[in-house]
This record gives sequence, structure tokens and C-alpha cells, in this order.
Amino acid sequence: MTKRDLVVRIARETGLTQVDVGKVIQKTLDYITESLERRENVELRDFGVFKVKHRGARKGRNPNRPEHEVEIPARNVVVFKSGKRMRDLVETEL
Repeated sequence: MTKRDLVVRIARETGLTQVDVGKVIQKTLDYITESLERRENVELRDFGVFKVKHRGARKGRNPNRPEHEVEIPARNVVVFKSGKRMRDLVETEL
């Protein structure tokens, strides 16, 4: 599903215009990004939690040339942990 798919579906179900729905979705994503940039967790009940995690520097190997080690620098990454409801729905067998 793409952002466009979400806009079309929400607009159809709510009667709002696609332009208005698109603005709301984009603002929501912008605010989530801004919070993560400030290293704040973003918790969406029944959906999950986004947070920034620091990964330290480490050594890695090129699979094509495993004898050569490569230094992987430290960096921050965004991680997502799904909420219980989402996890239960996804884990359900078909």
C-alpha cells in the first residue's frame, strides 16, 4: 500500500477531498519525523512505537571478499515495534 492508496481509500470512505486527506497524512508523517529527529518516541496505540536507536561502530565483511574487513560507522537508526493488536492480526494463520 502506498501513501496514494491511503489517500484514495480514506477520501472515499470519509467523503473528504483527496487533497485534504493528502495534506493531513503528509502533516502526520512530518510530525512523526520531527519527533524522531528530536529523539522522541512516537507511540500510536494498537499500532506500534517508533523510536531512534543508536548503533555503535562495528566491523563488517564484504560477502564477496570475506577476508577484507570493513569499518561500519556508528549511526542512529529508526526502529519500529508493532503493537499487540497488530502483532496478533499479522500472526494469525490464514
